Amino acid sequence: MRGVLSDRMGAALLMAPLLLFLGLAYAWPFLGVVKWSFTLPTPGLGQYEALLTDDLVQSVFIRTLRIAAIVTIVSVAAAYAITVVWVRGSPAQRLIAEFCILVPFWISVLTRAFGWVALLSNRGLINTWLQLIGFISEPLTLVRNEFGVIVGMTHFLIPFAVFPLASAMRSLDERVLLAARGLGSSRMRTFWTVFVPMTRSGIIGSAMIVFVFSLGFFVTPAILGGGRSVMIAELIYLRIFQSPDWGLGAAISVVLVLFVGALMALLFRYVRPKQLI
Repeated sequence: MRGVLSDRMGAALLMAPLLLFLGLAYAWPFLGVVKWSFTLPTPGLGQYEALLTDDLVQSVFIRTLRIAAIVTIVSVAAAYAITVVWVRGSPAQRLIAEFCILVPFWISVLTRAFGWVALLSNRGLINTWLQLIGFISEPLTLVRNEFGVIVGMTHFLIPFAVFPLASAMRSLDERVLLAARGLGSSRMRTFWTVFVPMTRSGIIGSAMIVFVFSLGFFVTPAILGGGRSVMIAELIYLRIFQSPDWGLGAAISVVLVLFVGALMALLFRYVRPKQLI
């Protein structure tokens, strides 16, 4: 009994510096934001009432959830295909997949956003090529709208979705797949009825990572949206630094943090934590 208590005390002492750092770096500033949301410009719940009545704020919330959902579905689907090649492909295929996964981390998000502007703008490479081959007569509107935002965010978030999927695929018991094949199941049926369900934890983990990242994305939507597809992080920036309306910006921030916290609580409520590792 004494040994168990000493082990717990040692673990608590080891965790104390980390908890102190998290408290000072995140919890304390967040409490200040919470205070602003109740005190600026006047004390009360006026800013939270505005969230329920302001059509602009509600439309931005809905747009953010819609874009985040689309980006999550596309990113996880693309990451799943890439991860299958990375984990189960030939050595050459694995090398190419690994190159595609790691190289994007070497390029800043700002550089990638402007790169997509160069590709998708009316005079960009894609529209220019399509017009040269006669496929279109007028430039397609591919940027400064939700389509451009979704493309840019998906490109950035695919690598982050790969790693939980790779962990789930590498921990998969090969004997189960061999048993399915031995019982006469085709490759495609084995993939959909055995392989995909057994990697469910990786799918859930990668979807959660991408969705949470998408909710707070700022640089890519601001550049590729061109002010026409404002998401929640950009709205917070505009309210605090340009309006200025610190109280409403703080209230939006608090609601966003609580929403993300609720998502994480649901994740750990219905999925065992060890399934996400």
